[in-house]
Amino acid sequence: MGLIDLDHVSRWYGSQRALCDVSLHLEPGRIGLLGPNGAGKSTLLKILLGLLEPSSGGGTILGHDLRRDGTLLRRAIGYMPEADALVPGLRGADYVALAGELYGMPRRQARRRAHEVLSYLDLEEARYRLLEEYSTGMKQRLKLAQALVHDPRVLLLDEPTSGLDPAGREVMLSLLLTLGREHGKSLLLSTHLLGDVERVCDTVVILHEGQVLSQGHVDDLRTRRHDCYRLQIQGDPSAYLEELRLEGATVFQDNRRGQLRVAVPPGWRTRTFFALADLHGVLLRGLQRDDEDLEALFHRVIEENGHHGR
Repeated sequence: MGLIDLDHVSRWYGSQRALCDVSLHLEPGRIGLLGPNGAGKSTLLKILLGLLEPSSGGGTILGHDLRRDGTLLRRAIGYMPEADALVPGLRGADYVALAGELYGMPRRQARRRAHEVLSYLDLEEARYRLLEEYSTGMKQRLKLAQALVHDPRVLLLDEPTSGLDPAGREVMLSLLLTLGREHGKSLLLSTHLLGDVERVCDTVVILHEGQVLSQGHVDDLRTRRHDCYRLQIQGDPSAYLEELRLEGATVFQDNRRGQLRVAVPPGWRTRTFFALADLHGVLLRGLQRDDEDLEALFHRVIEENGHHGR
C-alpha cells in the first residue's frame, strides 16, 4: 500500500486558488514537502488530515479516503502544527495525554504513553511544568510528543524547526531522522528551509504556487540534468569558453574567483577540456564534478517551469 495517493486535487478559497491539480504517489519514507511561504503546503497538510475537503479531485493516505475517512485519518496520523496550539494552564504530561485521548486512546493508556514519549524526547524533567514555562525548543519537542503519543505510522510536520536556534534545530532534525531510520516512521516534512529537507529526507515534493513542479527521490532528480563540472582556469578564458559553447557545453557564471561552472552534453569526455585549453593557450588548473545540491535542484526546477521565486 502506498503512503499517499492524490488524483488531481485542487482547493479554492473563494476566488483564490491554493492548490492546482495536485497528483502524487508517495511510498512510505522520509519525504520533504518543499516550497516558499504561500506555496500551498499547509493547505495540502490539512487536506491530508481530512480537515479540509478538496474543491475537486480526491485521494487516499494509508488507504483511507480523504473525503470520507476524516476520523480514521486523524487516528492514524500524527500531526505537528506550525502554530503552538498549546493549552494555557496545562502541564506537559497532561497536554500530551489529552492529545492521546483526542486521537482515540483510553485515558489510562494515553497517560502512560505521554510519560514514555516525553522521556524519549528528553522532556522527563519538565513533564509537570506549566506549558507557559517551556522554552521555544521545549515547546517544539512537546508538539512532536503529542504527535507521537498514539504511535502513528506517519507524521505530518509543519515547519518543525520554526523559531529554533541552530542548536535546537539540530536536536529536532536529529530526532526526526532517528524516528524515520530507527523506528520506521514515515515523515512528511513541510518546510521552506532546504537544509531541513536535505538533512532528513530522501524524497522531495517541490510545491510552488499551488502546483507540484517535481517529485521523486532526490538523487534521481539530480541526475535528470547534464553532467556539470567546476573549472579553475589561468589565463584569458574568452576564446576557450566560446569553443566550449560551440562544442555544445553551457557555461554558467560563478562567484568564486577563477572558477567556472560548465554543463556538458551527453557523451562528453573530460579530456576535451584539456585539449581545448591547450589549443587556446589557457592553463586548466582544476577540474572536478560539480554535483547539484538540493538548493540548486530547487531553483533549477522553479526556473524550468517558468517561475521566478522570491
